[in-house]
Amino acid sequence: MARRAAKIAELVSGLGAIVLGAGLALLVPDVLRAFAIPILVAGILVHGVGMSLKHRLEAVEREPLWWEKGLFWLCRLCLGILAAWLFLRLFTI
Repeated sequence: MARRAAKIAELVSGLGAIVLGAGLALLVPDVLRAFAIPILVAGILVHGVGMSLKHRLEAVEREPLWWEKGLFWLCRLCLGILAAWLFLRLFTI
């Protein structure tokens, strides 16, 4: 039961962070526009590290299911595509 409660708390916390970020982006778009690329890069890095750590911790408890592995690698692929797009956008202008 404690593990389930921790998962729910983690989900609520993550959802709150998303809503907070969206609220800030809507409240002060002109101020944040200059920091959009660094914020995206930081988000890619932090999310990638957190996702990898969570994946490793859960793999110790039990073997991940096929769809969990698929989602993990799909997320990695999306992060890679986003990073490549940012790189191209920054260095081909």
